[in-house]
Amino acid sequence: MLLKKLFLTIVAGACLLASQGALAERIKDLAGIDGIRNNQLVGYGLVVGLAGTGDQTIQAPFTVQSLQNMLIQLGITVPQGVQLQLNNVAAVMVTADLPPFARRGQTVDITVSSIANAKSLRGGTLVMTPLKGVDGKVYALAQGNLVVGGFDAEGADGSRITANIPSVGRVPGGATVERDRALAFTPDGALTLTLHQPDFTTSLRMADAINGAFGSGTAEPVDAGAVAVKIPETAPSPVAFVSALHSLAVQPGSAPARVVVSARTGTVIIGQDVRITPAAVAHGSLVVSISEQLSVSQPNAFGQGETVVVPQSTVEVTEEGAGSMFTLDTGVSLDSLVEAVNRVGAAPSDLVAILQALKQAGALRAELVVI
Repeated sequence: MLLKKLFLTIVAGACLLASQGALAERIKDLAGIDGIRNNQLVGYGLVVGLAGTGDQTIQAPFTVQSLQNMLIQLGITVPQGVQLQLNNVAAVMVTADLPPFARRGQTVDITVSSIANAKSLRGGTLVMTPLKGVDGKVYALAQGNLVVGGFDAEGADGSRITANIPSVGRVPGGATVERDRALAFTPDGALTLTLHQPDFTTSLRMADAINGAFGSGTAEPVDAGAVAVKIPETAPSPVAFVSALHSLAVQPGSAPARVVVSARTGTVIIGQDVRITPAAVAHGSLVVSISEQLSVSQPNAFGQGETVVVPQSTVEVTEEGAGSMFTLDTGVSLDSLVEAVNRVGAAPSDLVAILQALKQAGALRAELVVI
């Protein structure tokens, strides 16, 4: 009882430190516990009850085979030579994420996606489908009515309109867990915290914060992405210790100087630690104009030859915004850089070109990432 009261006192002190850390973040938001993760499940099934928007028989023979096998399992024998029509049936793949510590009887959301040529899954019902993990074992059973956000409409003249994706739907809580995940939660009284963003400074500060709250030797940084933690003997249970551990506040290390550029959209994100060495930048737009004119060439009255049309091309090159140059002093920060670029009227695409040129010139003290 005394140990439990002592541990609760430590927890209260840790929560007080967390509330006082203005720039700090909880360990719960910075790291996870090694081995505790989601697992993907997948299964093959049939969606029935569609309003004529299912698979086409000729182009989806596996759908016919699946329907026949399902009917046989239900005790129904399809007469030889009978051609099944699949306008109301679609073959689908069912996917789901099985959360850690999932127990039998709990439900998870599922996503249902057509794998043949069904036009829409709207109004359909997924027939009972086993969902398997990577080990081939069945962990859940899925069934339910689909919720489809897209729609598809087609006119008699062939005109068609589609909004969103009508061939994909979801069933909230559509899968029931049938097998418990065998997770050994801290069997040896130890656990490993894995950082979401590996950083040596964050790893060291996290270990110091844990040792300061629960005693020296409780945590030890392994590398930039992991911290080894021992559960103290004073902890009433591993669950109580992890709950208190998640509440600890840690000030993460500063992010690396990085500029992220989207070449497709022209979006530019510049970190606060980006610096630029002295440089001069000229900004201008080169405009190339090509015009075509047709002229008639014909021989004189007594000459030989044919009248032909001769094209004449005129090429003009002009440079707009010439002379728009600005200088960047030592240690220019984010605000100064953006202000200088905006002053010359550079568009986002121009800013991307300027940053790439500065990186090549060695003036940009940051990592340039193009996505």
